[in-house]
Amino acid sequence: MPPLSLSANQLDTTVLLPLCVDLDGTLVKSDTLVDSALALARHHPADLLNLLGWLLQGKAALKRHITSAVTLDVRHLPYNRELLQYLEQQHATGRPIYLATAADAALAHRVAEHLGLFSGVLASDGTLNLAGTNKLAAFREKFGDEFAYIGNALPDAPLLEHCRQPMVANSTAALRAALRSAKVTPVRVFKEQVSPIKAWPKALRMHQWAKNVLIFLPLLLAHEWSRGLIAGALVAFISFGLCASATYIVNDLLDLDADRQHPRKRRRPFASGDLSAIAGVAVVFLFLALAAVLAVAVPYVVRAVSPSQVLTSPFQINFLGWLVVYLITTLAYSLRLKRAVLVDVIVLSGLYTIRILAGSAATGVVVSTWLAGFSIFFFLSLAFVKRFAELESLRERGGDSPSGRGYHVADIEQLRSFGTAAGYASVVVLTLYISNLNAAQLYHHTNRLWLLVPILLLWLSRLWLLASRGQLDEDPVVYAITDKRSLLLGLLVVVVVLISL
Repeated sequence: MPPLSLSANQLDTTVLLPLCVDLDGTLVKSDTLVDSALALARHHPADLLNLLGWLLQGKAALKRHITSAVTLDVRHLPYNRELLQYLEQQHATGRPIYLATAADAALAHRVAEHLGLFSGVLASDGTLNLAGTNKLAAFREKFGDEFAYIGNALPDAPLLEHCRQPMVANSTAALRAALRSAKVTPVRVFKEQVSPIKAWPKALRMHQWAKNVLIFLPLLLAHEWSRGLIAGALVAFISFGLCASATYIVNDLLDLDADRQHPRKRRRPFASGDLSAIAGVAVVFLFLALAAVLAVAVPYVVRAVSPSQVLTSPFQINFLGWLVVYLITTLAYSLRLKRAVLVDVIVLSGLYTIRILAGSAATGVVVSTWLAGFSIFFFLSLAFVKRFAELESLRERGGDSPSGRGYHVADIEQLRSFGTAAGYASVVVLTLYISNLNAAQLYHHTNRLWLLVPILLLWLSRLWLLASRGQLDEDPVVYAITDKRSLLLGLLVVVVVLISL
C-alpha cells in the first residue's frame, strides 16, 4: 500500500485524534481467547475441567485464568498486514495509538510490547470485560468523544457509531448490517481475507481423501465386482473421508502455535486466521455425525443394491467399529503420540492399514496376509519419508528440532535407513506374493506381475532420492497425486494388472 498523502491541516487533525484499535478479529485475524483455549487443550488438557468454574466467575475472569495458564506466542499471531502497515504509518506521524481490546491485559500488553506502536493499552483486567458498552465507557472516560476506532464485529457497533473516525477491518456481516442501519459509513476499510470457498477445501484437506481409496483395495484385489459391495465401499469411502477431514481440523486447531512458526504450515486456513476456529469446531461435530450415519448405513446400502449379498467380514468388528478405532487413534496422535519419537511413524503407517481393514469390514472381503504384510512395510516407508522431509527442510533453514516433535536434525541419516529398509521390505513381500500359488488363483498370467517389481522399486527409490535432495513436499501423498511421473507409473501398474488377469 502506498504511503498516505495528507494535507497539513488533515495531518494536524489526525495526529491529535487518538486512534483506538481492537485486537481480536481486527489487528489479529483470529480470536486470541479461542487460540489460548486451544493451546490449553493441547498443553494442559486437565485444565479444561476448570473452564466451567472459571466461566461462572465471569468472562473477564475466564480470560485471566486461561491467559495465566498458557503463554500465547504473540510474535507469530496472524496479524492483518494491511492494517499493521497503516498503524506503522500513523505511528511515524506521532499519532497516539491505543490497543483497546476485550482480551486480558496480560496478553494485550505482550502484543503491544512486541509491535511497539502503542501509546497505551485498554483491556480486560480479570474483573471487567472490556467489550461493547464497557469499552465505550472506558473510551469516553479517557478521550471523551474525540477518538477514532477500528473494529470488526457487532460488539464494536456502539463504538463505531460514537467515534469521530469509524474504521473497520475484516468486518462481519452483522457489523456491516448494524452500521448500515445506523447510517454509519467507515472512512477506511482494511480487508485481508481469503474467500471461504478457497479456504474450506484446504482446511478439509480434500486431496487427502486420496488415501481413502485404500478402502476399495480388498475388493479390487479379490476381483469382487458385485454392485452392492461397490456401493457399500463408496459409502464407506465418503464416511471415512468426512471423519478424516474432521480429524485434520482437530489436528490443525491443536497445532496453531506450532504451525504459525512453520514457513509453509503458517498459511493453513486456521493458523493464518482465514477461518474461524469456532467454525472449525462446528464442522468437526457436523462431519463426525454425518460419518457415523453413513457408517451405520453401509450394510443397508449393500443389501439394498444387492439383496442376495451377505456380508461375511473376517473381523468381529463392523465398519463403524473401524471408523471409531481410526478416530480414537488420530485424536491420540494429535494430542500426544505425534510427539513420541518413532511411535508417531508407527501410528501414521497404521492409519493406512486401518483404512484397508475398514474396507474389508465394509465389503466382507478377507484381507490376505500378503496385503497386510505389504501395507505395513510400504506405509511405514511413507511415514518415515514424511518425517525425513520435515527434517531435511529444517536443516536447510538452519534449525535443529521441529516444533512439537521429538526429532533432531542429527537423526536424519537414521530415518533414511529406517525408511528405505521398510520400502524395500515391501518390495520383497510383493515378490513373495507373486511367486505364491495363491496369486495363480486370481491371475492367469502371474509371470507378468513381475513387471510390478521394477515399477515399485523405481517409485520408492525416486521418492527417497527427491527427499534426500530436499525436493519432496513434506506429504508423500501430495507428491504422489501431483507428480506426473508418479501418475504415469500408477497407470503402468493398472496396465500390468489388467494384462495379468
